[in-house]
Amino acid sequence: MLKQIGLRCGVVAGPLFMLVLLIQGAVRDGYDPIRHAGSSLELGSRLGWIQQANFLLAGVLVIVFALALPGALREHGRQPALGSLLVALWGAGLIGAGVFLDDPVSGYPPGTPALTVPPTLHGDLHGKISLVGFLALAVACFVFTRRFAGWGEGRWALYSALSGILFSIGFVLFVAASLQVNGLVEVGGLIQRLTVGIGWLWLTLLAIHLIRMPGGLLRVGGNRAARQQP
Repeated sequence: MLKQIGLRCGVVAGPLFMLVLLIQGAVRDGYDPIRHAGSSLELGSRLGWIQQANFLLAGVLVIVFALALPGALREHGRQPALGSLLVALWGAGLIGAGVFLDDPVSGYPPGTPALTVPPTLHGDLHGKISLVGFLALAVACFVFTRRFAGWGEGRWALYSALSGILFSIGFVLFVAASLQVNGLVEVGGLIQRLTVGIGWLWLTLLAIHLIRMPGGLLRVGGNRAARQQP
């Protein structure tokens, strides 16, 4: 029962987070979702608490999903390890982003500088904790790439690899945009949304995949796959 609840948390976390993010970006005065980062929605309005709550709720849902991953994988004859921990770190990064507010960046809230130098303590913590979360999710994609290949699921291995590559590239471009690199800063918010969307989609589909798999069955590889240690 708890395992099924955890897997369903993995299904709803990403869509819910993106829905709240996109709605806020569309209605907030002075905010340009093409230019400005999602974290900036924590600032500039008495409604900033909504994005904070969005980070916190998504983080909790992801951690519950990560706790359910080991049991779900064992049910299908697969021994969990690093992948579950990395997913949990992504959730912890989201919680950290909700607890520690980002500094103003790229001119939002209106009237603030393009870059806060030096960063405040909470802004610095926001950035560093978020960095850990982004890196953890990128590595999780590649860890599962190797595991899916060993389990004989070539399509999922390919999809995980592509997700990890695109997510990593998008994150690098977003960081460059946040540092006000010309040609990127104008579309920094769009880059971030596409990047986060890629990561969330992979995580959501992973949860759905585990829910739909026949209990205890390995599609390819038989006992050899069951013996592999992720």
